[in-house]
Amino acid sequence: MTNQIRANSILPAHREDIELHTADGLTLVGELARPLDREPTATLVCLHPLPTHGGMMDSHVFRKAAWRLPALAGLAVLRFNTRGTSSVRGVSQGAFDGGVGEKYDVAAAIEYAEFAELPSIWLLGWSFGTDLTLMHGLDPSISGAILLSPPLRFSVEADLDRWAASGKPLTALIPEFDDYLRPAEAAVRFADKAEVVPMAGAKHLWVGDAEKVLDEVVRRVAPSVAVPLPRTWAGPIESGDMNAYADRTVAAFSDVPVPGPLVNESPD
Repeated sequence: MTNQIRANSILPAHREDIELHTADGLTLVGELARPLDREPTATLVCLHPLPTHGGMMDSHVFRKAAWRLPALAGLAVLRFNTRGTSSVRGVSQGAFDGGVGEKYDVAAAIEYAEFAELPSIWLLGWSFGTDLTLMHGLDPSISGAILLSPPLRFSVEADLDRWAASGKPLTALIPEFDDYLRPAEAAVRFADKAEVVPMAGAKHLWVGDAEKVLDEVVRRVAPSVAVPLPRTWAGPIESGDMNAYADRTVAAFSDVPVPGPLVNESPD
């Protein structure tokens, strides 16, 4: 029987809870999802949005990536909570550090993927996670990176310059109606440094557009996989809990100031 893949659909995969250990002594909680019936062809290491505003390893695009892409695209998906961040999986030690101490979190995730011998490691950053990608993700073991809704709030021009000089592929998916950086400005900010992909009709949080995001991600990290990805599934399928994060909505953080960088203030 064929089922529609819905927002809460969980497709078959090998999933394991993992712990990351940072160079400054913290333990971070996470999950690694891999294809059930084959070796992965590529790997996504997910760096989530601002934890001060509800961002976590279960932010919906990353949750859907982990629930779908091992089965649909043969990808491994590693997601984790940066320092001080909580989700159903648990709470990572430490406290939010404005993108500074998080350099150890990024390094620990890359190191885990490397030692697990996961293939073709790509960083997938979203909002605050794009700043972490640009600031701390340029590692020899990384194949490339994809940025979702980059605000360019904590990162600086020199970070983009380093990525451009590396020759590693860098793609920015820019929502048409983003709250921080829209396609026209992004074309200027990323000129000659990254591929800019305008996403018509989309907003910063990608509500209703996760499928389009996953298609664009797979198009780059696994070019042999046909996109758009299937929207139906003929095998076993489970349902996730969509009510676990009712307190992580945009409205819940409407009165919380968005933090700025603690060091290296950007032009924003």
